[in-house]
Amino acid sequence: MKFALLFRGFSGSPANLRMWNNLLMKFLQSLAVSLLLCAPSGLLAQSHGVAVDHIDHSVKPGNNFYEYANGEWLKHTVIPPDRVAVGGFSIVADRTDKRVKSIIENAEKANTAPATNERMIADLYHSYMDTQAIDAEGLKPLQPRMRQIDAIHSRKDLARVLGETLRADVDALNDTNFHTLNLFGLWVAPDFNDPNHYTAYLLQGGLVLPNRAYYLDSSAHMQQIRMAYQKHIATMFELAGFDHAPERAARVYRLELALAKTHWSLEENEDIHKANNPWTQAEFAAKAPGLDWKTYFEAAGLAHQKSFIVWEPSAFTGEAALVAGTPLDAWKDWLRYHLIEQNASGLPSKMAEAEFDFFGKTLNGAEQQRPRDHRGVMLVNDVLGDAVGQIYAKRYFSAQEKAKVQALVANLIATYHKRLEANTWLAPSTKKEAIKKLDSLKVSVGYPDSWESYAGLEIKAEDLMGNLMRARLFHYRYELSRIGQPVNRREWCMEPQTVNAVNLPLDNALNFPAAILQPPFYDPKAPDAFNYGAIGSVIGHEISHTFDAEGSTFDAEGQVRNWWTPEDHAHFEAVTAALARQYDQYSPFPGVHVNGKQTIDEDIADVAGLSDAYEAYHLSLHGKKAPVVDGLTGDQQFFLAFAQNWAEKVRPAALRAQIVNDPHAPAQYRAETVRNINGWYKAFDVKPGDKLYLRPDQRVHIW
Repeated sequence: MKFALLFRGFSGSPANLRMWNNLLMKFLQSLAVSLLLCAPSGLLAQSHGVAVDHIDHSVKPGNNFYEYANGEWLKHTVIPPDRVAVGGFSIVADRTDKRVKSIIENAEKANTAPATNERMIADLYHSYMDTQAIDAEGLKPLQPRMRQIDAIHSRKDLARVLGETLRADVDALNDTNFHTLNLFGLWVAPDFNDPNHYTAYLLQGGLVLPNRAYYLDSSAHMQQIRMAYQKHIATMFELAGFDHAPERAARVYRLELALAKTHWSLEENEDIHKANNPWTQAEFAAKAPGLDWKTYFEAAGLAHQKSFIVWEPSAFTGEAALVAGTPLDAWKDWLRYHLIEQNASGLPSKMAEAEFDFFGKTLNGAEQQRPRDHRGVMLVNDVLGDAVGQIYAKRYFSAQEKAKVQALVANLIATYHKRLEANTWLAPSTKKEAIKKLDSLKVSVGYPDSWESYAGLEIKAEDLMGNLMRARLFHYRYELSRIGQPVNRREWCMEPQTVNAVNLPLDNALNFPAAILQPPFYDPKAPDAFNYGAIGSVIGHEISHTFDAEGSTFDAEGQVRNWWTPEDHAHFEAVTAALARQYDQYSPFPGVHVNGKQTIDEDIADVAGLSDAYEAYHLSLHGKKAPVVDGLTGDQQFFLAFAQNWAEKVRPAALRAQIVNDPHAPAQYRAETVRNINGWYKAFDVKPGDKLYLRPDQRVHIW
């Protein structure tokens, strides 16, 4: 899931146009669980400052600051059976979900005309909740597509069907992940080389498991998952009424394994320069022979697109060769299985349950599905996010609240500006470019200035599968319509009801949705020390992404351009390598370590963002002494608020999945970011010999 690198979400469920956040949330929707965004309502219930009753005073802060800040909560919190984790984002997400549920209920009661946003919200939710109608329909809605697959008799036929199934990777409607049905993925975004216009990016695809490691990793854990996955494929074929299910499953798995071997790893995908590969349409036949590209692009509605940026060129060469070299029967079973899997939540309950048994239980350790009404809320949010968001913003985020947060963001940016001015290792030319980029950063708070229109999207109260298919096609056509058009720098990638925040390097922009701007992250009744440690670190984190390993690849206009001197690069790489080594040492399970290179950009943003928030907090005091609250100094409140952001209890299977898939380190290690901040040592009297102690020359200071 590489999109974290272009859409830097703050939480572990990283997001232009609903990218990273929605892709991960869609994967989690199929599990009917959420890694970070669901928890009992008692979590962090003390809303006006640090939750002092969560502190475990038996733990020395310098040995394990995460457990010191959250230990009592960790001791007494039990993960509900229908969830894979509970965490610090949960109280906000639970409250937000209840608000969205009320929006849906009001829409159901309202006697609005067809095709209005309210009517579409109500009808989509009704179609999902009508399980009797879904069971009665069975697999009938998939039969037209199944007949098209059956009619594949040549490589040209295969290319046409593969092209017809292409959907944009911003597709929020796939049940497992964004590559479920697509051999490749389409992403429409500002051009690396012409940031003022949208272009078409093509991406490796074809896998149902989260990434290539699930197919290639030799660990016992991954081998068990692969065995369970092959059984799951067979189960889905059996439930769909296909004969010889085990044999079909074996063919599908072998093809996915072959595809996985062509894929780039998560680390490889982090290098923007490797991804910047413009290919004309005419070049595909020579650079990736084996697929009838002319037929493919015509079927995908891209016949007139002259060029694309191919993210992983060697993967395209390998996947196209598999199109030519793999028997048609294997491709046909692959297409059938992916079609079933993609639509499992809209199929009879036995198929939805089988999907959860693998993706929820085996892959992530959940014991039960979330209630269907909760999953219905998620579906409406995903399909009609802006329709819900308009109502949410009006009800729950006032202009006064927006102005207060905008002022806080401005303060954090001003502090960052001072930090850049005072920087001693950047060359004058690099510093000038960095300040220019910071000064041109576009910040949006709460909600966008304009909303997506759903005009032309047909939603029927009795046709869930039709709704999902029409919505996918509607969003895909919208993405196609943007190719070549001027970039809208104010377009959001998240809805107001999203509990997250994001940096968009191609737009040089930040989005802070309304949902994250509420207690316990931001509370106008809480002390400033708390707010700077909580939401201030979130804001600082997103600002810092502007200058992380990937963000610094882009200039102030969002163009891929090297504006650093070689000496600056060398210094930056040395410092960040030291940070990666810190995270390499973290090990949640024997023999399982965090990959510091995989998480480096998020780790940079955590360190630099926390430093920025800490300095901004002290500047806000204007030389005055911070008030002591609950026996805690201002600095202690600040650092505890940050660490309590990351309170999380997670099932082992889900934590293992996060280590493999996520560009964010696990929550407990993000809380330990404090060991790089000098002020933390004084605040908690951390000394040599303490486990988290770093000598001053070992502490990572980047900006």
